[in-house]
Amino acid sequence: QVQLVESGGGLVQAGGSLRLSCAASARTFSTYAMGWFRQAPGKEREFVATISWNGRTTYHADSVKGRFTISRDNAKNTVYLQMVSLKPEDTAVYYCAAERVLGTTPKDFGSWGQGTQVTVSS
Repeated sequence: QVQLVESGGGLVQAGGSLRLSCAASARTFSTYAMGWFRQAPGKEREFVATISWNGRTTYHADSVKGRFTISRDNAKNTVYLQMVSLKPEDTAVYYCAAERVLGTTPKDFGSWGQGTQVTVSS
């Protein structure tokens, strides 16, 4: 199990930018694949982006491709989600997750943070 703490959420106007951070407690952070997911009210949790343990492999959901970028800094035990050109439909609670292998669905990940709210106003 990895303890994860997200930060960086907030209220932003459409077209704006935010960078989310997720700090991990594990000394073995560099061996974990990491993912970002989001959940809007009344909707299921959905995949946003994932990154391999060494950062060489990334996948982004089609809905965010070209606007969001996942990255990691293993020296800081942190994974990031840079979000630009935000849209009102990006409004959701954003969660980071960790697992030993790369995945793209919530059930692929065993460790989760508490989430951070992102609200995009029109």
